[in-house]
Amino acid sequence: MSAPSQLSKDPRNNYFDFGAARQVPETHMWEGLYEHPVVDGGVEAGEDAVPVVDMQDPRAAEAVARASEQWGVFLLEGHGIPSELLARVEAGIAGMFALPTPEKMRAERQDGEPYGYGLPHIASYSSKATWSEGYTLSPASLRAELRRVWPDAGEDYRHFCDVMEEFHRQMRAVADKLTVLFLAALGLAGEQIAAVEAERKIVETMSETVTMHLNWYPKCPDPKRALGMTTHTDSGFFTFVMQSHVPGMQLFRRGPDRWVGVPPGALIVNIGDLFQILTNGRFRSAYHRAVVNRDSARVSVAYHLGPPADVKVAPLREAVGAGKPAYRTVTWREYIVVRKEAFATGGSALEMVSLSPDDHDDEGDGADHISEIPS
Repeated sequence: MSAPSQLSKDPRNNYFDFGAARQVPETHMWEGLYEHPVVDGGVEAGEDAVPVVDMQDPRAAEAVARASEQWGVFLLEGHGIPSELLARVEAGIAGMFALPTPEKMRAERQDGEPYGYGLPHIASYSSKATWSEGYTLSPASLRAELRRVWPDAGEDYRHFCDVMEEFHRQMRAVADKLTVLFLAALGLAGEQIAAVEAERKIVETMSETVTMHLNWYPKCPDPKRALGMTTHTDSGFFTFVMQSHVPGMQLFRRGPDRWVGVPPGALIVNIGDLFQILTNGRFRSAYHRAVVNRDSARVSVAYHLGPPADVKVAPLREAVGAGKPAYRTVTWREYIVVRKEAFATGGSALEMVSLSPDDHDDEGDGADHISEIPS
């Protein structure tokens, strides 16, 4: 699917007062948003029903395999994260974005900075602005980062930090369990040496690279002309998306081309591009976007997991089998550069790092490791 073909000349997130807007300005107006039909992805939607995986089901690995191969996305149940905690996360994020503009702008992310108040970097790849606000955080520096918003470190600051740190602890525990299910879905039994080693390497690479992006999608006077998040695939291993009970996330599906609305309120898992590389194309990343609503604001949290920026990722030997690697060895840092080029040209980053049967990867066949982490 083609990506936006023109890069913004000013990638910084200059504040726009969404609350005062009575119409969508030209800077935020997107064309062709509804060239393809939008269908419901609920449980009664037949072939368009977004897959559901229950982590407590003894056959969960089979469900993960089907969903990852056919959709690249699934709804996760049985994860054990208290609904009360998720409600507090949503309320805390909504409260933070409701702060006066000068307080949020104290934490504005500047060029070259990975964290702070501002839209995700992918928003800078388009010439149009999105109808959203964002804040990118690393759990490792969460309290120091949020002091930029609340320099007095008062009660609101302490409460929000406590909630987000508990959310991180719960999500990391689920991520580790889901990694085991992913490996089982690839046919690697938990007692096999290869499975144990692959699990250790993947978990270790994700141990210090979690990123949380908080999203706020304000009410929009003309939602058919605005977009909350541009169409994209996630670049890392996989992403959890916690969303509120206001619908907004849509998945792009082919045969025929259509947008499938993801049921609101559920915990979503998106396969990332690097996981597609890791599984040699067996598990597929999915194009998705966020739309906006006339009557209600919407909150979501994207909890991204992936390797350190300079760790080399290549197809697992077990995923390649008797065949050949479909992708060359690449680091996340290198892949982000390729991805930016793909957005600029309307191409596919995955196709740009793919190997033809006659290609030779200078790093070797890439099938016996996910990275250069010593054993």
